[in-house]
Amino acid sequence: MAVQFDLAKALTGISGILVTPFDEQDEVAPQHLQSIIDRAIAAGVHILVSNGNTGEFYALTTDEAETMVRAAGERIAGRIPLLAGIGRSIKDACRLAKTSAEAGASALMIHQPPDPFVAPRGIVDYVRRVHEASGGLPLVLYLRNDTIGLRAIQDICNVEGVIGVKWASPNPMKLAEAIQNTPSHIVWVGGLAETWAPPFYAVGARGFTSGLINVWPEHSVAIHKALDDGRYEEAGALIRRMAPFEEVRAQEMNGTNVTGVKAALQMMGHDCGRTRAPSAWPLTATQSEMLSSLLTLEKLVGTFRKAA
Repeated sequence: MAVQFDLAKALTGISGILVTPFDEQDEVAPQHLQSIIDRAIAAGVHILVSNGNTGEFYALTTDEAETMVRAAGERIAGRIPLLAGIGRSIKDACRLAKTSAEAGASALMIHQPPDPFVAPRGIVDYVRRVHEASGGLPLVLYLRNDTIGLRAIQDICNVEGVIGVKWASPNPMKLAEAIQNTPSHIVWVGGLAETWAPPFYAVGARGFTSGLINVWPEHSVAIHKALDDGRYEEAGALIRRMAPFEEVRAQEMNGTNVTGVKAALQMMGHDCGRTRAPSAWPLTATQSEMLSSLLTLEKLVGTFRKAA
């Protein structure tokens, strides 16, 4: 049974996307999540997400995704809400929705279907069936592509159970229009991490997703507090401090997105294994130097070893 939380409020905070650790045999190694989860919660992260993109969702089998959501639920242990990512085929999505509910998830995050033949009304049916399979858990849409159109977005937001949208399209003006034309109870969350949070805040979104929380949760929390207090200049300065981290992650067509996170964790003394193909691994020498310089400057190298 999931602990009851004020999900609307939690979503306006930081949605921390957990990595998926792998061992040397390329098997999931959920035991390596505990210290990451504990550190994020201690820093003040508001909600944690299992099976998100930083968790390499599309590189996992459905069995592995089930293992990871159960592991996250056990290790979070009701301290803050768990948002469980689900997606892929409708059968896989419904199966994972049911497992996530049993694992104690407070809500589901529905990855936008990558099927080449997605119809807007088909997504509505997809969302309804997932909601039913979960036993009625609240739903958050993860919208990475706004080309489905504002009418389709409005229709999906009107589906029973939908409480929020993580907007991951670099189009603040389209976001503003979507906010104006959808039900007032929908929580709009910046889905492109800290860097895009200020422009999304400016048009009405609140909170943001973060892969940085695996590495430096205190900094992510500081950015969120500055934005919530309306101190945009301070938030901008904090975001610029972490710029090398996001720059590394954005290279190679975003193919080093998770690579940057896992490489940073290795440098900090917490090896969560490599990323899975088709993600890039390892970082290039130039990328490694850029990341190492940031972690050294911020005194993060060896952080996990020192805490052990």
